[in-house]
Amino acid sequence: MNVHCIPAGPLGTNCYIVSNEKEALIIDPGGDSEKLINFMADEGVEPQAILLTHAHFDHIGGVSHLRSYYGIDVYLHENEQSWLENPEWNGSSLFTGNEITTTKAEHLLNPGSQQVGSLAFDVIHTPGHSPGSVSFLFADEHFIISGDVLFNKGIGRTDLPGGDIEQLEQSIRGSLYQLPDSYIVYPGHGPATTIGEEKQQNPFFKK
Repeated sequence: MNVHCIPAGPLGTNCYIVSNEKEALIIDPGGDSEKLINFMADEGVEPQAILLTHAHFDHIGGVSHLRSYYGIDVYLHENEQSWLENPEWNGSSLFTGNEITTTKAEHLLNPGSQQVGSLAFDVIHTPGHSPGSVSFLFADEHFIISGDVLFNKGIGRTDLPGGDIEQLEQSIRGSLYQLPDSYIVYPGHGPATTIGEEKQQNPFFKK
C-alpha cells in the first residue's frame, strides 16, 4: 500500500492519498483539489471515497469539488455531521473570513473495521481536538493517520469549539499509545513520526 502526503489548502494541511495499485482513499482534502486530481491521474488510481478525520475548515476545503468530480461519498464521525454545513462550527467564517461548506457526509464513521472498495482499515474515535475526531489505522501496513490529535512532538489544540484537553489525553494515552512503537503516525500537519518516538519525546504527553 502506498501513502502519499500532499499539503493542501490555506494552512497546508496534510492530505493523504492511500492507495493500492488501482484504488485510493482521499483523506482530509483541505483544498487545491485540481492538484489532487492531477496527482491521482498521474498515479493511475481511482478514488473510492473521501475520509475525514474531522470537519475543521482546513481539512474539508476540497471536499465539495472532489466528491462532485469523482461521484464519491464522504465519511465522517456523526458528532460532526452538521459541521460540514456550518461555517461557524467548522471555523471557516472565523479564521478565513470565507465560508467553506459542503453537504452532509453520506456515511457516518463508527469505531471498528471498515472496508471501502478493496481498501480496509480501522476507525478509532479519538476526540479531544474536536468531538468527532477519528484516526484511521492501517494495521497490516503498520501506520495510522491521526488528523489533528497527535503530531510530531505536538498535540492538537483544544481551545476551539468542542475541544477538551482531558479527552485528548485519553485519546492519545488510551488509544494511540497502545499501538506498537514501530507504527508510523501520519499527522494532519507537519512531518510523520512514530508511536515510540512520541511516547518518549512528546513534550505534552509521554508514556
